[in-house]
Amino acid sequence: MTSDVTFVIFGATGSLARTKLLPSLARAVIGNGISNHAIIGVGTTNRSNEEFRDIVRASLDDAGIDLECAARFLDGTIAYQAVGGPGSYVSLGDLVHTIESETGLSGNRVLYLAVPPSKLDTTVDGIAESGLDTSPGWTRLVVEKPFGIDLATATESNRTIHRVFSEDDVYRIDHYLGKETVRNLLVFRFANALFEHTWGRGQIESVEITVAETDGARGRAAYYDESGAVRDMLQNHLTQLLTLVAMEPPVAMTADAIRTEKVKVLQSARPIDPDDVVIGRYGGGTFNGTSFDSYLDEPGVNDASITPTFVAVRMFIDNWRWQGVPFYLRTGKMMSARTTHIIVRYARPPVCLVHAPDACPGHQNILILRLQPDERFDLLIDVKEPGDTLEIIQIPLTVRYDDILADAPDAYQTLLTDVMEGDQTLFVRSDEVEASWSLYEPILDRTDLATYAPGTDGPDSTAELVSTFPMAWTPLSGPESDSSG
Repeated sequence: MTSDVTFVIFGATGSLARTKLLPSLARAVIGNGISNHAIIGVGTTNRSNEEFRDIVRASLDDAGIDLECAARFLDGTIAYQAVGGPGSYVSLGDLVHTIESETGLSGNRVLYLAVPPSKLDTTVDGIAESGLDTSPGWTRLVVEKPFGIDLATATESNRTIHRVFSEDDVYRIDHYLGKETVRNLLVFRFANALFEHTWGRGQIESVEITVAETDGARGRAAYYDESGAVRDMLQNHLTQLLTLVAMEPPVAMTADAIRTEKVKVLQSARPIDPDDVVIGRYGGGTFNGTSFDSYLDEPGVNDASITPTFVAVRMFIDNWRWQGVPFYLRTGKMMSARTTHIIVRYARPPVCLVHAPDACPGHQNILILRLQPDERFDLLIDVKEPGDTLEIIQIPLTVRYDDILADAPDAYQTLLTDVMEGDQTLFVRSDEVEASWSLYEPILDRTDLATYAPGTDGPDSTAELVSTFPMAWTPLSGPESDSSG
C-alpha cells in the first residue's frame, strides 16, 4: 500500500461524491494508514477551499464517520478548483503540482471521474491539457458507470480514454463488485470442490439473478429517464454478477486472467430472443398505505418517454458448462421488496425413494447468495421432520457476514483500496464493456412496455419467461423461505 496519495475528484460536489465517495474515501485513507493525502475537488461552479472543506465535513457527518477518522481525514490538504473556462484545466494542473510540492506528496494520483457519460470526453481532454496524466509516481483513472449509453458511445468512450491513458491505468468502477458477497463468490466457487464439481448443466437446473428496488425515479428522474432499467442496471450490475457466476476457472487469480474469463462468458452468450424479454414501467397506485404517481407522472420525466423501469430476460450461455441452462435476470423499481440475490437451483433427485412417486415433496437444493440487504449465503437442503414420521422439510444452512465480520468495509471503500493498491480484479475492462453492450443492443429501444403496480414483483407477463421450465420466480419478499422449487 502506498504511503501517500493525491485524489482529484471531478464532480466532487455531486450527490454520488457527497453520499458515497467522500465517506468511503475517508475510511479507505485512514483505515489503510495513508500518512499524507490531498483531496482536490473539481466542479463547474465557483467555490472557495473552505466551502469545499465544509462540504466534505458535512458529508462525513451525514455518513456517521467516526470523529477521529473524520478529523484525521480533514487534516489532509483539501482544495477546490472550478473548471470550464479557458485555461481552467491548466490552473487545476498548477494547483495539484503546487500542493504536491509544498506537502511532500510523491505524485501518486487517483483521478476520479464522478461525472455523467456526456462529460467524459471533455474531462479526459481537460486532464490531458492539465498534465495530470503524467507524474513522478503513478496515475490511475477511475470512471463511474454507466460506461456509455450504447455500443457506439461505449466504444467511443474507450477510444477517448485510451488517447490519454493506458488500459492498465483505467479502473471502471461498479460498486456492486465491491460487496463482500460478490468478492467471495470466486473463492466460494473455486476453493470448494463441493460446489465447483456440481457447477454446470449436469447438476444445475437454472440460475436467477435479481436486483429489485422499492423506490421510484423521484429525485433523479432527469438522469433515470435517459437510462432506464436496461442501461442503468441490466447492462452493468446484473451482467457483472452473471459473468462471475458463469465464468470458467481462471488460469491464475490475477486481474487479467479473471477478466478474460468474464469476457468469454459474454462472447458465449446466445443472442437474446425478443420473446425472452419482458420490459415494463410502473403505474400509479398504493403501496404500503402510500399513494404513488406513475412513472410518466414523476417530475422530470418526458411525456413521450419510452424508458422502462423493469426488465426481465431469459438468457443462455452456449458453452460446454452451461449449454441449455436458463439464466433469468430481473431488475425493477417500485418493487415489493428491496433485494439483490442470486438463486442457483439444483436438479431434483432422479428417483423418489422416501415417498410414493405421486407424493414426492418436490423439493430441490437451492443455493441463495444474497447481496443486500443482509449479506449472506443460504443452502436449502431436505431433512426429515423430527418425530415418528418420514415427512421431509427444507431447512437453510446459513452463513451471515455480520456474524463473522462485524465491521466489513463498504463496497466503495473496498474498491478505493484496490485502486490505491493497483488491483484491477474487480474493475471492468474495455472489451468487457463493449461485449456487454453488444449483447443488449437489440433491446435498448423496445417500446412494448407492460404496466405493473407499485409494490408488486413486476408485470404479470414475466411468468411466461419461466413457464417452459420447472421453476417460478423467487418471491422478492424472501427467497430463503421459498421451498417450492
